[in-house]
Amino acid sequence: MENPIVGHFVAVTIFSLMLAIGVNHSFRQVTYLASQPGLLMRSLLSVIVVVPGIVGVLLWAFPLPPAVATGLAVLAAAPGAPLTTKRTEMAGGELPYAVNLQLTLALLAVVVTPLILSVYFSIFDLLIERVAPLEVARQIARVTFLPVIAGFLIRRFLPGVAARIGNPLRVLANILLIILVLMFVVLLALAPDLRAMLNLGWATTLAIVLMVALSLAAGHLLGGPTQEKRAVLAVASIARNVGLALFLAGLTDYGQQFVPTLLTYLILGGILSVPYAVWSKRRVRLSGNA
Repeated sequence: MENPIVGHFVAVTIFSLMLAIGVNHSFRQVTYLASQPGLLMRSLLSVIVVVPGIVGVLLWAFPLPPAVATGLAVLAAAPGAPLTTKRTEMAGGELPYAVNLQLTLALLAVVVTPLILSVYFSIFDLLIERVAPLEVARQIARVTFLPVIAGFLIRRFLPGVAARIGNPLRVLANILLIILVLMFVVLLALAPDLRAMLNLGWATTLAIVLMVALSLAAGHLLGGPTQEKRAVLAVASIARNVGLALFLAGLTDYGQQFVPTLLTYLILGGILSVPYAVWSKRRVRLSGNA
């Protein structure tokens, strides 16, 4: 994007979110899913294969402008939202599984994100194609992989420091994410062509609704056998890393054009996931009382 201050703030925010994940969780927790290969494969299949596949079909089926298509593609390529565990708790999901999946996705992002993007822009007309995949991988490693590893090391060798800074760092990172989203809202409000940018149309709205609904369904079906696990994978499938997506937007001069799609998904995704969360938590409670 044109404003370097915004770009630096995005990088600092994502770095803080990933560092907080590393400081508050041990590397051993990542191996939890490795001991359950079936669940691990189903989890990765849903989040980094099925969801991008759903988006690919939507990009092919709907007459979406390049800016909108790019926004959806970037979201599909950015799994592992930092607030996944909180949303999982609201749905009655199994917290250890949610934490492990979030950590695993954070570590895999450096490979998964540029790979998915490279597949997309080899097929579709996307604005992000001007960013080289290797450059994307390098930038993602800098703001996601390295801070997570640094957090693991702090927790391993300086447990006292990790205990003192863990919760404050998590709170600070979440505040920075909120400020980041508000910052983009303000920048869009000041844009001279705001009306044209926000006029996403029926096709975009329907595509986002279908993306959320189908991703929820895929995660729910692949997350079994218990509802606690289904809830985790359903939430993780729709909880795309908007912060990382905004960071990717900052790597191209055209990023501001697809930010409205990112924010629309953030809002619609949050609203549409509420009924599932309520139903899921009720079902978990009833199964616990049975």
